[in-house]
Amino acid sequence: MDSCMIENMKGLMIFAVLLGAAFGHKLFVGDQVLRVTARNEEQVTLLRELEGLEHLQVDFWRTPAKVSLPVDMHVPFQNLQSIKAFLEYNDIPYSIMLEDLQLLLDQEQEEMKRSRTLERNTNSFSYSTYHTLDEIYNWADSLVAEHPDLVSKIQIGSTYENRPMYVLKFSTGGSNRPAIWIDSGIHSREWITQATGICTAKKIASDYGKDATLTSIMNNLDIFLLIVTNPDGFVYTHSTNRMWRKTRSINAGSTCIGVDPNRNWDAGFGGPGASKNPCSETYHGAYPHSEPEVKAIADFILSHGNMKSLLTIHSYSQMLLFPYGYTNDPAPDHEELNNLAREALSALTSLHGTKYTYGTTFATIYPADGTTIDWAYNNGIKYSYTFELRDTGRYGFILPANQIIPTAEETWLALMKVFEHVQNNLD
Repeated sequence: MDSCMIENMKGLMIFAVLLGAAFGHKLFVGDQVLRVTARNEEQVTLLRELEGLEHLQVDFWRTPAKVSLPVDMHVPFQNLQSIKAFLEYNDIPYSIMLEDLQLLLDQEQEEMKRSRTLERNTNSFSYSTYHTLDEIYNWADSLVAEHPDLVSKIQIGSTYENRPMYVLKFSTGGSNRPAIWIDSGIHSREWITQATGICTAKKIASDYGKDATLTSIMNNLDIFLLIVTNPDGFVYTHSTNRMWRKTRSINAGSTCIGVDPNRNWDAGFGGPGASKNPCSETYHGAYPHSEPEVKAIADFILSHGNMKSLLTIHSYSQMLLFPYGYTNDPAPDHEELNNLAREALSALTSLHGTKYTYGTTFATIYPADGTTIDWAYNNGIKYSYTFELRDTGRYGFILPANQIIPTAEETWLALMKVFEHVQNNLD
């Protein structure tokens, strides 16, 4: 491609970005996602240094952590030449995973428009498409209305921008029973997680009284499900920037917005597995539980006092992780957690053949400080796991909607194994 053509393309990209900005949406025309494979620790270090170069605007979808793991990086069009030259100069192999990010986002929006109908109840709701916060909250109200003896809605707090945080409680009666906590969407751009949360809630409500195993579980345990854990960020992904990850709180002394809510928990807070830079995607915040979203969850769980399991649903990578992330030391219950993870993933794989890996966060993916599951485990919730749903990088955070149902179906089988184990190991 000659320099004249490149300049013309740059002009078109700038025009497209300006046009998108005029309508309030950030555009990603020409942006690419590169898969990079570091050959050695020196190359891993070089990749990490890119994160600190804010002018390059590299967004790591999979963080540089270890030689054995591929790195996925979203690179803006205007910086592609520089990044590729950097990789080639340092002999770091790469391939193009997504040729033009905006094309996928346009397809996603078209699918949402086509499938959006007047959904008057949970049976007519489209489970095979992505939905806005208002649509999810309206659907939740319908689920409660349709199953009043099983499902109720609790507001556990409000977000930084004063949106309500609603938890669905599934209970067959009694007070302060042993319980399981599930949350999804703590990182707002991970849309497959909120969609899986919706399907999970519907499955619990629909199968109770019909499926003997689930009915037995529900007769002994309550389930609390927070489908949209980061409502402000989720709304922002729909209105302005589809790739937004963090909360939307203002950081004192910085123009950069938001905190990574999965680095904000009081468990190894502020260690090297999180960033002190407010502009980083893994910024840990000013202090533990600084984010009202995190504080609301922590306060609710602690006040309940009888949570036996915490399951937090993320994407992507196809992994099932358990404590710890802030240290490589094994948790006291490491063997049991490891065996249960293996059993859960065996069930998951049996449906569609989807392959997951499992292990501690630290050893399996990377060091991570201030995470949900480490906080939960340290507060006596033994069965604490992070699910990293589909895929392994072909689409990353822009998983096509036609994968929602199979993802939710296979995840449900793994969840059921955890539910059963918790029921069989009540104190």
